[in-house]
Amino acid sequence: MSAETTTRPRRAVCPGSYDPITAGHTDVIRRASALFDEVVVAVLHNPAKHGTFSVEERIALIHDEVDHLGNVRVAAFANRLLVDVCTELDAPCIVKGLRGGTDFAYEVPMALMNRHLTDVETLFLPGDPALEHVSSSLVKEVARFGGDITGLVSERVRTELVARLAESSA
Repeated sequence: MSAETTTRPRRAVCPGSYDPITAGHTDVIRRASALFDEVVVAVLHNPAKHGTFSVEERIALIHDEVDHLGNVRVAAFANRLLVDVCTELDAPCIVKGLRGGTDFAYEVPMALMNRHLTDVETLFLPGDPALEHVSSSLVKEVARFGGDITGLVSERVRTELVARLAESSA
C-alpha cells in the first residue's frame, strides 16, 4: 500500500435538507461517524425554495446534535449534484438512512446513478425501527396541528419548530 492510501481519511457524506434534523437523522449520523474517519453532513438546498428553517438555522440545529461526535462537520451546498459535492469533498461514499421499503425503492435508482456518474458508492443504514415513522415533513405536520413531537426531535428543535409554526400562523 502506498502512503497515500494508508493516510487518506475514510470520508462519507450524509446528505439531506434537514428541515429540521430529526432523531432518525441523528441516529444515522452517529452510526456513520463510528464507521468513517470523517462524516460531512451536507445540507442540500435550493435557494429558490424557502424551508421552514433557513440554511443557517438548520446548520446551527445540526451542530447542536452532532458536535459531540468530534469527527462530524456540517456544510451547505446549493444547486449541485450530490456526486459533485462528494468529488469536492474527496468523499467516495454517501451514507443514507432507510426507514423501510419505500425509502429503498426511492434511493436505489439514485445510488446507481451516482455510481454511474462518478463511482461514488452509497451505503444504506437501516433506521432504528422505533423511528421508522419519523420524517421532517411529518414532524412539521404533527407540530403544525399541536401534536406532541417529543422524542422525535431534540428539545431545542421542538422548541424552535413550535415557535416558528406559531409565528407563521399568527
